[in-house]
Amino acid sequence: MFENYRKFETTFAGRPLVVETGKMAQLTNGHCVVRYGDTVVMSNVTASRTPREGVDFFPLSVDFEEKLYSVGKIPGGYTKREGKPSEAAILTSRMIDRPIRPLFPSDLRNDVSVVNTVLSDDQDNDPGICALIGTSIAISISDIPWEGPIAGVWLGLDKDGNYLINPPVAEREDSLMHVTVAGTKEKIVMIEAGANEVPEDVMLEGLKYAHGVIKEMCGFIESIKAEIGKEKMEYEAHDIDHELYDKIKDAEYENIQYALDTDDKNVRDERIGVITDRILENMSEEYPDIAEQLEEIMYKMQKEIVRAWLYEGRRVDGRGLDEIRPLAAEVDLLPRVHGSGMFTRGQTQVLTVATLAPLSEAQRLDGLGLEETKRYMHQYNFPSYSVGETRPSRGPGRREIGHGALAEKSLVPVLPSEEEFPYAIRCVSEVLSSNGSTSQGSVCGSTLALMAAGVPIKAPVAGISCGLITTDEGFTTMVDIQGLEDFYGEMDFKVAGTKKGITSIQVDIKNDGLTYEVIEEALRKTRDARYHIIDDVLLKAIPEVRDHLSEYAPKVTTMKIDTEKIRDVIGQGGKVIQGIVAETGAKIDIDEDGTIHIFAETQASGNAAKKAIEAIVEEPEVGRIYKGTVKTITAFGAFVEILPGRDGLCHISKLDNHRVERVEDVCKEGDKIIVKVMDIDPKTGKISLSRRDAMLEIEDCSNNQ
Repeated sequence: MFENYRKFETTFAGRPLVVETGKMAQLTNGHCVVRYGDTVVMSNVTASRTPREGVDFFPLSVDFEEKLYSVGKIPGGYTKREGKPSEAAILTSRMIDRPIRPLFPSDLRNDVSVVNTVLSDDQDNDPGICALIGTSIAISISDIPWEGPIAGVWLGLDKDGNYLINPPVAEREDSLMHVTVAGTKEKIVMIEAGANEVPEDVMLEGLKYAHGVIKEMCGFIESIKAEIGKEKMEYEAHDIDHELYDKIKDAEYENIQYALDTDDKNVRDERIGVITDRILENMSEEYPDIAEQLEEIMYKMQKEIVRAWLYEGRRVDGRGLDEIRPLAAEVDLLPRVHGSGMFTRGQTQVLTVATLAPLSEAQRLDGLGLEETKRYMHQYNFPSYSVGETRPSRGPGRREIGHGALAEKSLVPVLPSEEEFPYAIRCVSEVLSSNGSTSQGSVCGSTLALMAAGVPIKAPVAGISCGLITTDEGFTTMVDIQGLEDFYGEMDFKVAGTKKGITSIQVDIKNDGLTYEVIEEALRKTRDARYHIIDDVLLKAIPEVRDHLSEYAPKVTTMKIDTEKIRDVIGQGGKVIQGIVAETGAKIDIDEDGTIHIFAETQASGNAAKKAIEAIVEEPEVGRIYKGTVKTITAFGAFVEILPGRDGLCHISKLDNHRVERVEDVCKEGDKIIVKVMDIDPKTGKISLSRRDAMLEIEDCSNNQ
């Protein structure tokens, strides 16, 4: 039945990898199923037969579908089906999109859709890596024009300095870096890294090591393509009217150069707007469809100018290639928040606000990973006013989610542990103005906010980006690229870290890949710039972490109890703990190991809650005096509760220092009386109490003072 079914096998990082095609999804342009251990991912790619009308870009969409049946789970919520993609799924989609996009023809306008579906996940073999390889295979064997293949690996580093390729979960957790690397046989095309302050030379050697494995996988994919690959389809190339381009260049080239020659984005946009209006007025009669082409013509002309300048060592704002724009940093901008910091680099400005909360407010994760909660949350907002545009807010898109995750990854390595600092932490970065590398601005702003909030981070973290221009003669890199240099350049190489080493990397490219030489230079330049930002800007705004929290931050008290006492603190149906919360106003989190975190607006409230819990878990002590409550009266004595749920008998003979005829003559139910624990039966736990001995001991103490 399945005449086109093919099966291909190879060894990938020491484990079998199996590729199947020709059995499922036979109406796609390209399809395969990748099996790596018990992780199974289906990759499908389709393309429209004709270009999309009215677009001046390549309409590529990449999706990574997490199916919870792949890990034996039923989705939560009322509908019990997968909804919008999780943050992890969006980040994986972006990780696949970035390396494949530059390898499509720049003039392709047909819609291309890539869909990766996780069918099974054994946790040890990363479905994201399987999806990246599956995408490369599906496009390679399809009839869609593409300059692949590519391949990718998960790169780690153990404590002994050994590099790891696609390690199982246990080894990934202890790894000093978590890097996804993608590349062709010739170059590296994508880096997505989180690291525990790893030095630049160690990172570079790791990338080279990973690229060796990538080359082998690319060879395997090429062999599949050679056997079953389809002939690439002809497509309608999108191109501009070259005659019109030349006429505009002759008339306005020097004016466009002048318009670009400023460090003020507003001035530049205004100048370009004047030129555009003039071109439309002067040439619309001769070229009726000029409005449809003018934006792309202006883009190409500006790109030509900026790239020529950059390769010559000249930047539009007059800076040197290794010079950072003017920097500024402030803290404590907002009075009622727990911590705030604002970082400004040229016309890029980010305000970050830090909030501390009980650990119970950590984010819950509903995805394929083993991690169920996330204690540190970083969110990034990019409103339209930050680029001088007018459009309604529609909530965070994939770009915003990606930038927030990058900043989060940058700061996690320096955060204190839960034991050191038992708080959930949320940072929100508000982009106030944008002219290049706001994601790295949010890293710097977040360092300021965390330090101002009193979060004891190990070291300040700063981020910066590096750009690239290549020609047949060589390449030029420049640090701290602004929007124009990112837009018309070939690389946005973002690196964040401390003075000790790298904490994150994210690389976006618009060419066919990066050589080791380019990567080495980018790492060096971003390191030097990072040191400057930390020493001369961040630490001058706030020299060290605050030694106290904001008065508006919740106060935390931590205590430990015997695990057998947890049920006593909670009480039947939660009545006991709810009563403590209602009485004290504190919030109480109890861990399975008996650790209790008490969060309160005031220290007095926290102390009251702690005292109430201590009373519940406290064990009666022989010889100690307690103030108890009379619970029951009998003919032979009174039962007195000395601790929550623990009472003892005060015999009638021990109620007073003289003979007592009736218990009611001394106390009644509900009375508060002092008693001394005289004995605790080791077998039954029954407690013997004496009011008489308590009174005598207190009297003796008074006489001796």
